[in-house]
Amino acid sequence: MVGSGAARPPAISTLPVQSAGAKGCAALVHAFDWSRTSLGPIDRWDSAVRASVDLLLESPVPMMFVGGPDCVVLYNDAYAEVLGGRHPAALGQPAAEAFGEAWDQPGMSDVIGQVFRTGQAVLEPESQVTLRPGGSEPAFYTRGHSVVRDSAGAIAGVLTVAAETTQVVHRLQSLGELTARLAGALTIDDVTRVVLTYAMASFDLDHCVLAVDDGSSYRFVRRIRGEMLDEADERLPPVWRRVAAVPDAPLVTAAESGRATFVSDGEPLRAVAQDRHERRIRSLAALPLRTASVRGALIMGFRRAHVWLPAERALLRAAAELIAQAAERARRFEAQHGTAQLLQRSMLPEHLPELDTFRIAARYDVGVDGNAAGGDFYDAFRLSDGRLAMVLGDVAGHDVRAAAVMGQVRAALRALALTDPAPPSVLAGLDRLVGSLGAESRNEEIFVTVVYGVLDPADGSVTLASAGHPPPVLRRAGLGGEPASAELVKVPPGAPLGLGGRWQTGSLTLEPGDTILMYSDGVVERRDRPLNEGLDALVAAAAGSASGDPRNMCSLATAAIEGTTDDDVAVLAVEHALAMSRAATMHVAAEPTGPSRVRQWMSNRLRDWQVPEPVIGAAILCTSELTTNALLHAGTPAQVHIDLNAERLLVSVADTGTRGSVIRARADALASRGRGLGLIEELSDSWGTDPTVRGSTVWFEVLLNRE
Repeated sequence: MVGSGAARPPAISTLPVQSAGAKGCAALVHAFDWSRTSLGPIDRWDSAVRASVDLLLESPVPMMFVGGPDCVVLYNDAYAEVLGGRHPAALGQPAAEAFGEAWDQPGMSDVIGQVFRTGQAVLEPESQVTLRPGGSEPAFYTRGHSVVRDSAGAIAGVLTVAAETTQVVHRLQSLGELTARLAGALTIDDVTRVVLTYAMASFDLDHCVLAVDDGSSYRFVRRIRGEMLDEADERLPPVWRRVAAVPDAPLVTAAESGRATFVSDGEPLRAVAQDRHERRIRSLAALPLRTASVRGALIMGFRRAHVWLPAERALLRAAAELIAQAAERARRFEAQHGTAQLLQRSMLPEHLPELDTFRIAARYDVGVDGNAAGGDFYDAFRLSDGRLAMVLGDVAGHDVRAAAVMGQVRAALRALALTDPAPPSVLAGLDRLVGSLGAESRNEEIFVTVVYGVLDPADGSVTLASAGHPPPVLRRAGLGGEPASAELVKVPPGAPLGLGGRWQTGSLTLEPGDTILMYSDGVVERRDRPLNEGLDALVAAAAGSASGDPRNMCSLATAAIEGTTDDDVAVLAVEHALAMSRAATMHVAAEPTGPSRVRQWMSNRLRDWQVPEPVIGAAILCTSELTTNALLHAGTPAQVHIDLNAERLLVSVADTGTRGSVIRARADALASRGRGLGLIEELSDSWGTDPTVRGSTVWFEVLLNRE
């Protein structure tokens, strides 16, 4: 028993009353009736026990004392915060009642009981304990348990000192999550988004910058506390800014020297501050990102003084090493991806034929694995007799080898069609080619499918043959007030190329307003769904389209089936227009006056064509946004093309830069970016992006009669 045989100690009033006032633990200990516990009245506690309690109540570190045969609990204010809702009811109660089920967790009754029995101190390096009832997240602690002996040397209780390490554990966990997310980052843009999100969330920063070398200068992306970002911002490419290699800039110093610097309090950005926010930064960590092919830096800052402790510095250095390696992988991927992309697109037609009453559009998207070289292809070209040859094919695989075979097949198809355009003859010649390629490479796994057709513009008749390819979709316009409809074209099935098959033809007629859509299997195939479900969804999407415009149909087809595909996607659409369309093109120099000149040109041209004023207003606003976007982000001249027919106005803006595809997304009114895309989506009836051999094209369509 605590205090048995001991001299009468001074009154408990000698224990400190902490600054928490009446609710502080010292005051509660003073007021508690300890005579009802196994510890006995406070005025009979042993002096050694009283000294331990005195130390406990004075300490700012979470500390707890348990004593007596039923382990009565006594603790200080810091430990009360650990207990949360269990305080103050836990004070003076047996541990089993004070902690409830938590007392039986590993690291509680078993460890404290061991110290009671053996008298040996125990250090738990790190353990997870849930003391707060209903707590949403577990807490982690490093705890030390030591015995408290009375004046006679007997064990009177156990003193526990707890240091919470939850933040450290969470940061280590977030470092693991950073590693996983960086593993899936393909480009420098991807790496930047992952890193900035990780840093701002894990360290609760006021300021974060990631910079990488760009020739003789550096480019960087910055995040600051309170910056309004929405889903569109997160999905669009980050906005990079350029900075010269100024020696005084912390990011340049870290990148050039390869040494990390830490400032706990001061004005580390004063010499290079670009705005008031940077002038207010007081503490800063500048970490180098250096590999064989990358120089850069990660900058993290606070508006308050912050001591960068050794453990935190080590964590940041480890994170910087991971980020640097991810940036190097991304840079290598971008170089290889650019070469593969140029190879792939150079094998596809740069321009499609222009006919008076037939409009043609195509689209090619790489698979989700990011590989830009694949075996899908499309083509459309005039024959010597004025007819139009159109083809869409798929070489199995999506790598450079598949792209090489695709290039050979496409070139051979053109040569065969210009000699004898009949579909059976063309497919028979291609069959011999694929068989020969397989024999030469001693690889019998070359698998090629093709759908090939010949269109006669005089009457809209189409003759088709298929070598193992999915059937095209035919959209009927539904003239005379009838709704549009769509169906799969009944083409006689034939064997894939290289198997020595025979092919028969099918025929159809494209009436004015009708559209035929050819596509690769990546459009309709999903791993977790049957093929028929994908085909049905594509047919339904075609029937529900607001118009049969070929560019709109291509965009619609690539988004008709939910889910992602690992395969490449190629689409070709041909529409029999209701009437000849009027078109005009303007080349815009990469200079600030470009958008205003486009607005003036479009206004004059559309009014000359007697386009309704509401359509003119919407079209000019959307075109101005797209032109500005092209000139700003691509940094190259742009080409604006307008095409008007009886149904709709189609506008496209093309550039020759490498900014990648624009992501379809809505933006809130207060979003920092993305408002232009939201505007286009609101004002147009459909819109999309098409990659080209050199650059990309963004287009939108406005129907003339929206009713």
